[in-house]
Amino acid sequence: MTESNPVASDPIRFLLNGRLVEAAALPTETLLDHLRERQHCRGVKEGCAEGDCGACTVALGELDGAPGAERLTWRAVNACIRFLPSVDGKEVVTAEGLAEDDGRGRLHPVQQALVDHHGSQCGFCTPGFVMSLFVDGLNRAVAGGDQRPTRDGLLDALSGNLCRCTGYRPILDAGLAAADLPPSQRWSAAAATAPERIERLRALQRPGGTALPGFRAPRSLADFAAAYAAQPDALILAGGTDVGLWVTKQLRTLPPILSIAEVAELRAVQTAADGSLILGAAVRLEEAFAALVAAHPALTELAGRFASRPIRNAGTLCGNVANGSPIGDAMPALIALGARVRLRQGEATRELALEDLYLGYQKKDLRAGEFVEAVVVPAARTEPGLDTRFALYKVAKRIDQDISAVCAGLAVTLQGGVVAEARLAYGGLAATPQRARHAEQALLGQAWDAVNGPAAIEAAVAALDADFTPLSDLRASQAYRRAVAGNLLRRFWLEGQGGARPLRIADIRPVAA
Repeated sequence: MTESNPVASDPIRFLLNGRLVEAAALPTETLLDHLRERQHCRGVKEGCAEGDCGACTVALGELDGAPGAERLTWRAVNACIRFLPSVDGKEVVTAEGLAEDDGRGRLHPVQQALVDHHGSQCGFCTPGFVMSLFVDGLNRAVAGGDQRPTRDGLLDALSGNLCRCTGYRPILDAGLAAADLPPSQRWSAAAATAPERIERLRALQRPGGTALPGFRAPRSLADFAAAYAAQPDALILAGGTDVGLWVTKQLRTLPPILSIAEVAELRAVQTAADGSLILGAAVRLEEAFAALVAAHPALTELAGRFASRPIRNAGTLCGNVANGSPIGDAMPALIALGARVRLRQGEATRELALEDLYLGYQKKDLRAGEFVEAVVVPAARTEPGLDTRFALYKVAKRIDQDISAVCAGLAVTLQGGVVAEARLAYGGLAATPQRARHAEQALLGQAWDAVNGPAAIEAAVAALDADFTPLSDLRASQAYRRAVAGNLLRRFWLEGQGGARPLRIADIRPVAA
């Protein structure tokens, strides 16, 4: 224990499987450790301690919406990288809390289906699968309409859960079959969102936000900005999907934490008068991608492959942007779309192009006490005579839960069939997410058709060598990254030809030895 991480003198309060818990806590104590060691919920397991395996998955219920008109929403999250103070005023449900409370302890349909379909072998991962399937089914029930699960829907719901024994077929079979079992009375849609449940959580809310030694979570933007201006060395915490690993993996002692997650103004997705999307710093990835995909459908694949649903339920888009990792998948897409970042310092704000935020590896154009308030993403261009094309490609060793070797956000605007504007952004090729300025210049003024386009594309591919000098690491070699970056640009052009010229082996350059 250190002076920067004292035990909280005022206990946090949350509901756990329906009962009130009041607990003193270290600011960086994880929810997983608290559940296992202090609440004896041993079904919650620690597998990876970094949010990848899903053995620690729990359901988190929290109030969303304006005071007095709140709604209760349920999300599957990873307990291993969530700090305990961040669940103050919320409800946590573990696998132990799903059975009926009628004295007979009848299993929840998801649990029973996993038994019936032999979806558990060693059992270590099973509670996490149960909780992901539970939240997925509950949210479908709350939404109403056709409540039948689909295989693809379950695959997405389980993208953050890893099983090393049984394989996924019986688990998916169980997920599909659960809908045919007698529904849960304890966890019906009505019970899970009941007014009395909302009222219990409302009574736990702190008007000024959570304020504990070493951890603060203001509720207003003005309070947050003032707090950060007064203590610029504080660590800003959003969803903790990266910062959590600093504690569980790197064993760091963190400075005082200032959480942005409860700031009401920053949890909003807004549309400006010109159609731009304004995504606040506390908007979760799941909600952010829903808005982005609606405006730019080419982001659909990235939205499904960005981490996993439990990570997207906790992490934020602006957290990914503020982190500035060279392999952060959101930045190439946002840079290609011409996104700007809105920064705030006290009462003052400024905007700059997203690519200009990054000065070098883990170096950003942020002044003391300044933070990312929002990302502003322009609407798709619809001016007469202009044809804007955009695509996002992620290349990794796995479909789900994997870090990119190369990620490319590519956009061109054509006028009369000629490239009038080009924005080509790559991740994984440099110390920061970066535009390929030389390749862009090679495309400007060039025809994009099937006759002249190949020469323009090859010139742009060759120019990539002047833009990037990739590194070799465990994910990919320098030669591989160079080849992939060029081939993604070729693919972008080929797909824009309407299938007139299919991709051929001859189109792909061999990787030099």
